[in-house]
Amino acid sequence: MERSRDDHLWALAHAERAALAEDLSGLTAEQWRHGTLCGQWDVEEVVAHLTAAASLNQWRWVRSVLCARFRVDVHNQRRMVEHRGSGPAETLDRFRAIVGSTTAPSGHTPAYLGEIVVHAQDIRQPLRLPGTPDVDALTPVADFFARRNFAVASRTTVAGLQLRADDGSFATGTGPLVTGSTLALVMSMAGRSPYLDQLDGPGVSTMRVRVHRIVT
Repeated sequence: MERSRDDHLWALAHAERAALAEDLSGLTAEQWRHGTLCGQWDVEEVVAHLTAAASLNQWRWVRSVLCARFRVDVHNQRRMVEHRGSGPAETLDRFRAIVGSTTAPSGHTPAYLGEIVVHAQDIRQPLRLPGTPDVDALTPVADFFARRNFAVASRTTVAGLQLRADDGSFATGTGPLVTGSTLALVMSMAGRSPYLDQLDGPGVSTMRVRVHRIVT
């Protein structure tokens, strides 16, 4: 049963990677240099990071983190540079090569589905690209983010709040209510503050303070 669920989540991740690759295929040189919601990285750097994330098994990840002396930002920067091409075309080719990958540092498959859905929007939102992840892909990510701090402090962000999607089945927690699209809830849990403006309910102000505290 667990294997079947993982296979389903990986299939969703592969579909989201393929959709992002299609979006990227039409970008101009200027758009590849555009800023994203992912810190200081531009579009090409985020794409290289996604390639790196789908290329590291557990032992390669551990070795990289050890070599970075447990500084995750240093680890991420090194691996991003390693997987960035000589230009956007090569970087995109490298990303396309991992669209079907199931390589990951751990067995937390919802987290790696989250990697692609969040970073895809990190790129699309500033560029105003129309594509969005499927609700079926977002819902398991929302469930995982609400239950656990993994790459982002998502569980801390929503502790003591009730979350309810208005476009899907995701609902969890007790306390002041926060409602919105599954995408807006996922991105807000991931610390992407622009998506907080798409949420409603008495719990949004608490969530906003927490996201701001984590980001800064």
